[in-house]
This record gives sequence, structure tokens and C-alpha cells, in this order.
Amino acid sequence: MPIKSPERTRTAPPATPRFLLPSLVLAVLGYQINATMLSPALPDVARRLDTSSSLVGLSQTLFFLLAAVGQVTMARLSDYRGRKPVMLLCGALLILGNLACALAPDITVYLAGRILQGVSAAMFSLAFLTLNDLLPPAAFGRAAGIISAVNGGFAGIDAIVGGRLADTVGFRAIFLGGLLLSVVGTAAVARYVPAVAPKAAGAMDWLGATLLALGLSGVLIGLAQGAGWGWTSAATLGCVLGGLAALTAFVLVQRARSGGTGTPDPHEASGPATGGTGSRPATGTGTGSGSRPAARTTPVIDIRLLASRRAWPLLLTVTLTLAGAFGALALTIPLFTQDPHAGYGLSATRSALLYATPAAAIGVLGAPLAGYFGPRVGWRRVALAGSAGSLLAFAVAVPFRTEPWALFAALTVLGLTYNGISITALNGLAVVSAPKDQQGALTGLTGACFGIGASLGTALASGLITAAGTGGASGSALYTGAFVAALGALVLAMGAALAIKRVPAEDGEGAGRTEGAPAVHV
Repeated sequence: MPIKSPERTRTAPPATPRFLLPSLVLAVLGYQINATMLSPALPDVARRLDTSSSLVGLSQTLFFLLAAVGQVTMARLSDYRGRKPVMLLCGALLILGNLACALAPDITVYLAGRILQGVSAAMFSLAFLTLNDLLPPAAFGRAAGIISAVNGGFAGIDAIVGGRLADTVGFRAIFLGGLLLSVVGTAAVARYVPAVAPKAAGAMDWLGATLLALGLSGVLIGLAQGAGWGWTSAATLGCVLGGLAALTAFVLVQRARSGGTGTPDPHEASGPATGGTGSRPATGTGTGSGSRPAARTTPVIDIRLLASRRAWPLLLTVTLTLAGAFGALALTIPLFTQDPHAGYGLSATRSALLYATPAAAIGVLGAPLAGYFGPRVGWRRVALAGSAGSLLAFAVAVPFRTEPWALFAALTVLGLTYNGISITALNGLAVVSAPKDQQGALTGLTGACFGIGASLGTALASGLITAAGTGGASGSALYTGAFVAALGALVLAMGAALAIKRVPAEDGEGAGRTEGAPAVHV
């Protein structure tokens, strides 16, 4: 158990309870509107920049790709440098990205702006980690629910507003709005978010971070572009196999780095690698005994932690949940409901209002609910409830998908269980499951798995629908494979969730505040 240090508590920075959570909400909103408001405006981007739809599609791929990479690298970097400095760095990148996209004279500058915006997705992981550092368990749960609700956008209204702005003013108005939010959010973080001591000593493993970034990039680009390039093409296979090779090298490097550090079970760790009397750990002192060299490079994530049942089932649950639910909500359902021959033949606006907006809106209610119960009954139990609810909802949607009212009801429930409960609980579980000096690693990897699962789900759905059409399927049978695959992914996600090992009661599944950090009540 870590040793309590009155001296360290006294030197902790003062907290500002009234503005901590609003500041973090503004910071993540600055990123989020670039993910949710832009989709309806993509044709306007292609038209005004005089470019092809494929390059505009590439901009979306790069945005979500760099979001996955940024979640891992920036969150882990915050273990060494502190949450607040890295949040300010992400805010600066977001401001530059918004400026580049708003003023872009051509697609090249626009692509660069989207890359910078993507990296700033780490704002979400950093917000969860900051709240965990500063808040007691119950307050952490409530705040995490609010941040998760923001992750879903403005209850589906943002997409409608984005389309309206594109039709009247142009896509640049979306980025100007994002620029304003990002400036205000970054300024609020600088002013109102307390700086807390870094949790890890040693040096950032940049080799491991690079290998992980290359691995994720290869796999995600291959999944995202496979349908267009051809799943057996040299480009697709090169990306996927090259990515897997980089990930294999990453595992080998991390295994070498992990020798003599970390623990197989994260909760057997003795506590954060910090000194006992200062507000910042002395690099090279490790736990204060002077046994760790100052220049020691510690792993991005301890392989023994990754192999534990508190890590790999969690990451697998996130990936499979997103592959099933996101793939259906983002691709299969919109295509099916707008198809005049196989589905309902709705307009894009009516399809969104009936089968996307309600799910997003109820998710905003479900996220704080999950945040309330997470610290009280355990984040694992809440995650299991979310997985079970999502599975049951989609099990109804698949056989009754030809009935508009049944699909509407099923997707509304899915909005509560997936958009609200599952996403919040899985994020909360990632934060409390990791040892104190590796919280950024597991939280960042969890954030990356959201992107991997989303890419996998949309690629799988697109491939199955295309294959069914090529094979001569007609009517609702054209979408049967995509619906069944999504259901299968949710079945596997439920199994993976059951394999997650419970966080010991003595550590508290909602254990928010780390030793020596100021308690803040919201």
C-alpha cells in the first residue's frame, strides 16, 4: 500500500471545484464537434476545395486514425509529464488544426489540419485521468458520466446543425465554431484545472510508442480502405500485415522494457512511482528508495499488465462492442432505412431523426446514470449490464428489422445501453483497473480500441453488404450478413466482458482520487 504523506498533501495545488468539470467539458467539446458535426458537410468540403470524394474520405480516415494513436501516446506521456501540460499541448494542436481547416486553400492543408485535430482526441482520456486524480469515487463517477455524454455529441442535433451550416454558410463555419470552443476550452484548462504531480518516474518509451503508432496506423488504414482497394490487394495486405508486424515488434520491445518493472497483477503494485515529500516525483528515485536509475526507459505498457484479465478482456470488450454497435448505427442502419428496395426508403434527414437522433439523445441520459452507479455497485457490473442490454436490444433488432416500430424501439434501447452505459462504464473501468503509474497506458489503449472497433465494424458491414449485392441477394437479405455480424460481435463482447477480472474491493472499483491529490467535490 502507498504511504500517506501529509507533506505532499499540503503542497498539492489548490483546486477550483466550481469550474473544474465545466473546463474539461469545454476542452473535450472543442474536439468532439470536429468528429460529429462534419459528417453531413463532407460533400461541401469536396466541392469548395475542388477535390475528390476519396481524398475527403482519406481525411476522415486520418482523423480517426490519429485519434487512436493520440489516445495512446498522449495519455501515456501524461503519466510522466502530468495531465495538465499534455492537455494544454492537445489544446494547442486542436487550435492549429481548426485554423488550418477553416482557412485551408486546398486539400493538402485541410488534411494537415485534420491530422492535428485527430491527435487532440486524447483530450477525452486526459479528462478521465484528471478527474480520477482529483475527485473522490462518487464524484468521479458522476463527472465521468458527463464527459462520456459529451463524447456522443449534442444528442444527435450536432449532425443536423452541421448539415444546415454546410448548406447555408459552408463547412468552414463548423471549424470556426470549433476554433472558438477550442480556444475557450484550452484557456479554461490553463486557468481552472489544477496541476497534479506526474504518476510515473523514468523516461517515455518513444521507440515503443512509434511501433505502436505504426502498428495501429497500418491495421486501421487497411481496415478503412480495404473495401475500396480490395481486401486481397497488395495495398490492403501490406498495410494490415505491416501493421501486425509493427505490433509484434512493439510487444517484443515492451517485454524487454518490462523486465524488472511492473507487476503481473496491477493491484499488487505498491502505488505510484513518486517521491514521498515533493509535488513531483524525482526522476530516478522510483518509489523513493533511489533504486531506479534516472535514465531508465519504462514501457508504454507493461506486458504483464496487458496479459492480465483486467486488461486484455477489457480491450477486447471495447473493440467488439464498437465493431457491433457502432458499425450498425453508423453504416448498416442508415443504408438499410434509406434503401427504397430493401429497407424503408426514407430520406437521409428522416432516417437520422427516427433512427439516429433518439439513440444519441437517450445516450446522453444513460451516461450520467452509469457514472452514478459505477462507484456504488462497481464499474465491472455496470459494464456487464451495458453489454447485456446492448446484446438483447440487437437480438430483437435483427429478426424484426423489417418492422419500423420494432427497429425504432430496439435502437432506442441500444442508445441507452451502448451510447450511455457501456461507453461510460468501460472508460471508468479502464481508469480504475490500471496501476497508478500506468493509468495513462491502459486508458489510452482503451481509447484506441474505440477507434479500432469502429473501423472494424464499418469495414465488416461494408464488405458484407457489398458481397451480398455481388452475390445476387435482394430485398432485406442484402443486409442480413451485416446485421448478423453485428449481433455476433455483441455476443463475443458479452463473453469478453464476463472474462474481465473484478477490481479488488479494498482498492475500490470507483477509486477515483490517488494518494496525495487534492479532493475536489462537484
